[in-house]
Amino acid sequence: MSWKASLSRHLPVLRFFGCPKSPASRGLMGWYEKNYEELKHLNPTMPLLLRCSDNASPAITTELSFTTSHLLTYMLQNNKFQNPDGSPNQLRREAAAKFLGYLSDPDLKREYRLSRWNSPGFDPQRPFLDEEDSDWKTHTQIGGDLKRYVEIQEELESTWEVIKSGPDGEFTKAENGLLMCQRVDLWCAGENEVEAALKHLLNLGRECNDLETDFPEFVTEFYPGVADL
Repeated sequence: MSWKASLSRHLPVLRFFGCPKSPASRGLMGWYEKNYEELKHLNPTMPLLLRCSDNASPAITTELSFTTSHLLTYMLQNNKFQNPDGSPNQLRREAAAKFLGYLSDPDLKREYRLSRWNSPGFDPQRPFLDEEDSDWKTHTQIGGDLKRYVEIQEELESTWEVIKSGPDGEFTKAENGLLMCQRVDLWCAGENEVEAALKHLLNLGRECNDLETDFPEFVTEFYPGVADL
């Protein structure tokens, strides 16, 4: 029961897809019918949606807040950086590992955040700044104050360009592949497999999502107990 009670702490929604008439969806539909009442009791504010249609492929989906770190780690672990002939591209792999190093370096992140304000009254991230004054980096005062910020920013941008330079939409395909991790297909799966899929999504939610528990503002149900004295 403990893992079921923690679903709403890590997942914003669960969607179950299936066909009531198809034997392929029997495991999913059976598990949902047997466990819905308990899940709703333990997670009263969490949407537990059942979507049925003829010949629907049985599956469970949720929503995960993937970050840049998750994407680059996924691409490295699954060898998504490849040359047109299918061999690994070492240049983009090294750039991804380098960018992950930036993201995991608290000192560099702090220096980058603080150096942004080294020039009083000037924000290098102001919207439309490059359109209004494209040469601001060459200004003596501003350029000197923001030298370290510009160095870090240009290094990040150049590394990111290398990462995204793969052929045939490599980066976009990897993004779409990572998003598909929010879905578990359960064709002809039994009820044990359905429960295992939910636990898998819960573990991903623990890693990716940072949700605040949505407690109800007032009691919606009342069960009479000991008579008032």
